[in-house]
Amino acid sequence: MVLLLIVAVFVFASVASNGDWADSTLLLLQCTTLIAALYTAGVARADSSLSVALIVVSAVCAALLLVFGGTAFEALVGILSGVLTVATIFTVALGIVDQGEANVQAVTGAICVYVLIGFLFIFLYGVLAVLGSGNFFAQGTDGTRSLRLYFSFVTLATLGYGDYTPAGELGRTFAIVEALFGQLYLVTVIAVLVSRMRRKDS
Repeated sequence: MVLLLIVAVFVFASVASNGDWADSTLLLLQCTTLIAALYTAGVARADSSLSVALIVVSAVCAALLLVFGGTAFEALVGILSGVLTVATIFTVALGIVDQGEANVQAVTGAICVYVLIGFLFIFLYGVLAVLGSGNFFAQGTDGTRSLRLYFSFVTLATLGYGDYTPAGELGRTFAIVEALFGQLYLVTVIAVLVSRMRRKDS
């Protein structure tokens, strides 16, 4: 269920046009994903006070952006989306640990975490683009959400196309951190889980 929601968020972020409505919708999708992760990990029920509080906070912030707009609320929604993504990563990681063994669910959860890391940096780059004084990319643009998604996952996978590069020092630092996360995560977490599954099957 969590993986399907992550795929839905990925597709929406790829195809939705830039605008306050899309940012608000993405925030609500991230909130739904976190609630689903909390439920599947056994941390909180869908109707728990924690889940209700997450829904209320996300809905209020999304409504503020839609009604008032502006840089401040756009940055607020981006930051909150990033926080929800971090919380989802930790929740899914907790579910992986609770498995107690390397199985299909654990590997699926690890893949979810990998994709969520890419999402986290999309929101970070978006906040930098909104709050920064200049263009985020050296190519003279802040980029659309779809472009930042492309840049984030190209960086996470260390493909190094080089068609878009951050202009500022902070953007470059985040890009380096994302690339390191991407490489180290694949060669440690995913590799260990897969190798343990093979030993178990044999």
